[in-house]
Amino acid sequence: MHKSYQPLKPVTNRYLQQRWDQINYENHRRKVNSALPAVDTKGNRTPAHIQLKLKKLQLQDERLSVVDRDNHLLASKLADIFSSKGLVDHRNQYHLRSLNVNKRKHELLLVTHQNQAIYQRITSRQSEYRRQLWLDDWERTERRLDNISRYPRRPGDKQVS
Repeated sequence: MHKSYQPLKPVTNRYLQQRWDQINYENHRRKVNSALPAVDTKGNRTPAHIQLKLKKLQLQDERLSVVDRDNHLLASKLADIFSSKGLVDHRNQYHLRSLNVNKRKHELLLVTHQNQAIYQRITSRQSEYRRQLWLDDWERTERRLDNISRYPRRPGDKQVS
């Protein structure tokens, strides 16, 4: 499809009409790009005496001075400890013990006994499958197949049992 210009209204000169339409379109795009919102969404400015809270700054300075003083005291105590060459016992030999160890052991023994009983019942049960009956039935089936077939099977074709 070629890009010939098709004006909306009948015109005498298509070339001039295309240029005018293009200029109008570019003006429109420039206005759209430079458009500003009509609604002011910035909100009110906060007054300076609310933005800068002097009392709060003063309290923060006091807290910082207290923290600095405590840090200096702690640092001096640590320096005393490290310079004293004394031995400190920092190993705690605690054995972790649960309060319900006995109950868990009892439950474990109970489950073990139940599992052993189930195992004994399974192993003492005789199998309900009779392999010899299956083999006899299969031999009868083979004999019937040989009897009804036109060409009996050779001995090499039979299954070895």
